Amino acid sequence: MDTDMKTQQFDEDVDKILGLLQEKSYFKARDEILKHNEVDIGEILEEVLESLGVEKTIIIFRMLPKDVSVEVFSHLPSDDQVTIVHGITDREISYIIEELDFDDKIDVLEELPANIVDKILENTPKEERKLINTFLNYPDTCAGSLMTPDYISLQETMTVSEAMAHIKHEGMDSETVYTCYVKKGGRKLDGIVSLRALVIADDDMKISELMNTDYVYVNVYDDQEEVAETFKKYGFLAIPVVDNEHRLVGIITFDDILEVIEEETTEDIQRMAGVMDDSDTEYLDMGVFRHARNRIPWLVFMNISAMITGTIILRFETVLAQVIILVSYLPLLMSTGGNTGSQAATLVIRGMAVDDIDLKDALKVAWKEFRISIILGISLSILNMAKVVFIDGQKVIIGFTVALSMIIIVVFAKLLGSLLPMAAKKLGIDPALMANPMISSLTDMFSSVTFLLIASLLLGITL
Repeated sequence: MDTDMKTQQFDEDVDKILGLLQEKSYFKARDEILKHNEVDIGEILEEVLESLGVEKTIIIFRMLPKDVSVEVFSHLPSDDQVTIVHGITDREISYIIEELDFDDKIDVLEELPANIVDKILENTPKEERKLINTFLNYPDTCAGSLMTPDYISLQETMTVSEAMAHIKHEGMDSETVYTCYVKKGGRKLDGIVSLRALVIADDDMKISELMNTDYVYVNVYDDQEEVAETFKKYGFLAIPVVDNEHRLVGIITFDDILEVIEEETTEDIQRMAGVMDDSDTEYLDMGVFRHARNRIPWLVFMNISAMITGTIILRFETVLAQVIILVSYLPLLMSTGGNTGSQAATLVIRGMAVDDIDLKDALKVAWKEFRISIILGISLSILNMAKVVFIDGQKVIIGFTVALSMIIIVVFAKLLGSLLPMAAKKLGIDPALMANPMISSLTDMFSSVTFLLIASLLLGITL
């Protein structure tokens, strides 16, 4: 069954389940829900919550088998998790929290109200409570907030047979068994060994003979974005996290870092569009005033820049009054400048994000974009000169004015679009902020000044 057919079938199943719940046929609805896996059940519950409200969502959630309900809960958005927590008993909450994987447990506890967290921790064993409190105290943006303590730990003095027995015993409670972490003495990370190496090695071989001591790791206080870059660079499934004394405190798995990559990508897209939003609230869940507040700063900036551009144009009213046709070509030149600048900025920002471009490459980038801009500028200038002369029926000098302005504006916009994000990164500013709003505003001002100055010079008009 192809993807479209699966999606259509899933939608039909959701509609059927919603119908059964409306009819209060809860057991039939539960049976239909249990035909799906835990991830899909999570999506179904989201639909139930949105369409039928909290009460029916809680009813059907409680009717799920306990092991299924825990898995489903871990796949729900944080807002829906909090909604369900408020609708079930303390005993049910404690069971869910107890059964969740440790990293999912931390994510849920971070979202819950403090009074509920305190109540849960009261019934948690002392050692686990201490560990949970340690993880909850890490800043949200650092590696420590992503990691889990559920990993396979080996000692370098173990034999392969002892290590395999240990993995079989501990594996079900670990996030991954494909990479094992070797500690020396206390908790200091000494090396790593893969399950593949263990499987093909002789039973009596020592772990110290198999382990790799040249490994990649991150510090517990490293920024999440740096951790994501490390994952992308090396293609890891998991990476060890150490403290300042190089003690192993946890691991970060690929499924957790995917969420960070998604968040960072969303944040970059929002900033490139001029939306200042650092929250993870979904679009439909955010109030209109919050949306307006997030969008207004760059709109005010662009409005002010447009005022400046308008003032510049007024200073050239003598030129425009004598050759009124010039007014019609200003929007063309301004939009071309903004578009070409945004093109360059998008490519450079993307290149920096995936480590294809570094700050030391600034001159190389500028030289490449300059050559590209010459080709594009000449191509567009020929096109526009032909349009001005042969379609609009204007004098050749008017066409040449537009064409020359086009080349200069494209060159400026390309250089600005490529170098401004790099300058921002050098100053410690997010390069995404230097994308569409900033570049469009600056190129608008430059385009108007350039075009009107060239027009006054070539047409012999005194300002």
